Amino acid sequence: MGFITFLVRRILHSIFVLLGLSIVIFIISRIMPGNPARMAVGPRAPQYVIDEMSRLMHLHEPLHVQYYYWLRDALHGDFGTSLVTRRAVADDMKEFFPATLELTLFAGVIMAGGGIFIGILSAQHKDKWIDNVLRLVSYLGVVTPSFIFAIFFLLLFGMALEWMPTMSRLSPGVSPPRTITGLITVDSLLAGNLTAFLDALWHLILPGIALAMGGLAQESRITRSSMSDNLTKDYIASARSLGIPERVIMRRFLLKPSLIPTVSILGLDFAGTMANAFLVEFIFNWPGSSSYGYSAMLRKDLNAIAGVVLTMGVVFIVVNVLVDIVVGLLDPRIRLAPQRGE
Repeated sequence: MGFITFLVRRILHSIFVLLGLSIVIFIISRIMPGNPARMAVGPRAPQYVIDEMSRLMHLHEPLHVQYYYWLRDALHGDFGTSLVTRRAVADDMKEFFPATLELTLFAGVIMAGGGIFIGILSAQHKDKWIDNVLRLVSYLGVVTPSFIFAIFFLLLFGMALEWMPTMSRLSPGVSPPRTITGLITVDSLLAGNLTAFLDALWHLILPGIALAMGGLAQESRITRSSMSDNLTKDYIASARSLGIPERVIMRRFLLKPSLIPTVSILGLDFAGTMANAFLVEFIFNWPGSSSYGYSAMLRKDLNAIAGVVLTMGVVFIVVNVLVDIVVGLLDPRIRLAPQRGE
């Protein structure tokens, strides 16, 4: 019960954070120069249309009443109409968000698998030439922005060598599967369309790796540091003194506690990757919500900005809760600590 109480408390805290984020977005939308009603209907709309929109947006009401109606609509998925696409923002997010989610999930798999593997390999060969090479590569990954990798991969593998596709989610001649989740790779597998699945996966490689490089380098450094620190602990020395094979020590006694800081940072990197994917999506012409939000910011499309920011906020909350669950499974002290205090 202690771990459940901990999770419930974290979820409640996250809800308050999301509520605070919605207040900030609403206030920004009201203090921005210009009439929100005129921005919603366009600069050429007649005055009676603006007055009607002002009434529908409750702009004649006090600010807290406006926020109540705005939040009520937002909770029902109604963020208004986008000035860029002239469609409901909710419909735009349904169309664009799955592309960003698919790209970020692919990058997250690369970050987790590649970062942990490199970190373990580096820790096993600490201070040897393999460790030095891997640490140098990790430093380069940390200090280099994702869009630099995206441009490099685009120019080298896409244009110079022509090995990989450089734009869109599918090749022109490949028919997309029926939309179920919006993730083309998942929908292709559900439909049994192996051709579309392989083609979609092929299109994910370059932008996914470019987006994952920073997080991969970060995870590898943290995993190496954590494992190197735990290697000096007494319980590892005791296990070695009992003659337990080194591979068993690494797998059963060392890896699990060493992954706790890695998982914590991985969750933040994953959520941050989704929020910062707009340049990579722009470079590879990826039709995702990040590039949609970037266009909305350039055109001061407040409704679209609110929809994108709140969606990213929900992603941060969900990822943080999942990280708490995983860390609690890796470290029993988190589950048992509340019980010991009772």
